[in-house]
Amino acid sequence: MGATVLVGSQWGDEGKGKIVDLISEGFDIVVRYQGGANAGHTVEISDQKYVLHLIPSGILRENVICVIGNGVVIDPNALLEEIELLKKNDIDVEGRLFISQNAHLIMPYHKLLDSISESGSDKIGTTGKGIGPCYIDKYARKGIRIIDLLNRTELEKKIRTNIKEKNEILLKIHQQAGLDVDEIVKEYLEFDTAIDKYIKDVPTFLNQSLDEGKSILLEGAQGTFLDIDHGTYPFVTSSSPTSGGACTGSGIPPTRIDSVIGIVKAYTTRVGNGPFPTELLDEEGEKLRKIGVEFGATTGRPRRCGWFDAFLVSYSKMINGITSVALTKLDVLSGFEKINVCVGYELNGKRLKSFPTNVEQLNLVKPIYETLDGWNTDISKCERYEDLPAKTIKYLDFISQKSGIQIDIISVGPKRKQTFYVDQ
Repeated sequence: MGATVLVGSQWGDEGKGKIVDLISEGFDIVVRYQGGANAGHTVEISDQKYVLHLIPSGILRENVICVIGNGVVIDPNALLEEIELLKKNDIDVEGRLFISQNAHLIMPYHKLLDSISESGSDKIGTTGKGIGPCYIDKYARKGIRIIDLLNRTELEKKIRTNIKEKNEILLKIHQQAGLDVDEIVKEYLEFDTAIDKYIKDVPTFLNQSLDEGKSILLEGAQGTFLDIDHGTYPFVTSSSPTSGGACTGSGIPPTRIDSVIGIVKAYTTRVGNGPFPTELLDEEGEKLRKIGVEFGATTGRPRRCGWFDAFLVSYSKMINGITSVALTKLDVLSGFEKINVCVGYELNGKRLKSFPTNVEQLNLVKPIYETLDGWNTDISKCERYEDLPAKTIKYLDFISQKSGIQIDIISVGPKRKQTFYVDQ
């Protein structure tokens, strides 16, 4: 067996955590390949809710090995808190959790610089978790990696050099007090002791596992349109959530990827600033938010809500090479008499042939809608595709056709059991 990539196909918050939890039962290894603790993957099992920020959702399956790849930036405190949370719920991570030695570490100055940046007038709408500044240091070749923890002398030297530079920025540009070097050095040396047993040469481990016939699921955070290259720049994250990022963020070559699963919400949401053509700023948008409980798992911020955008999803399919789709939150639409679906964009009176990646253009487009009848029936107890009302099936067929996607998995509620496969 080869590797399968799972990607968010809109602006994130599509329900990746739940789907990873569901399908990871059929995989030997689950790998998180990018992002940081700015992601929040929620899984509900019986009456217990788990919100995971760094560790793949597959950790909730006792026979699955979970890996944090080199494309992830790691906040030590967030990671240790997560490990402790799992242990308190009798979920053992030792021997089942590995961390790439090449993953970069989020430092206290990253969080401070992030919060200062977001307090200005040109906000991106980040979570303030230090993700962007950490990636900046990574590409400026000033980052501190997990592997640096193994050499205490060099680690201390790098931390002191970086903090000296950051303290000058904080003082001279932002008029902020500097950080305590000795305190941070002590904190990260203690972190080294805590995670030493999890550190691994991840690319070698993953490729050897594939050689042995093991199956791997690569899990992205955020969504396609938050990708640094293919998203609504500059209102994006600082890494590559698209399927291409799975290879660079894990060390698995593209020739070993067999399939790409796109996670698609039955409507559209986004958190933070940036263009959103189908956003609803009326009672229907508020209704979607309320029924769908659309609040960020990491920040608690209310999500912006709008109708399903087939034009956007079809572009996502192209960029990611999506071979099948898991559709989530279909039950949320049950309370609507009429449901709009965006099938294209108009700009200056002309219908666009391709998705515009220019933010200025995207802010000006007018969505072209087609309206379908709602089903006004509770579908949260449906256990098979055949159980769905005829109007629900018509909606699924319509968005599949307009987006060019094949829906193989459907979720009709937040619980693990409220998800089923579509028989082909």
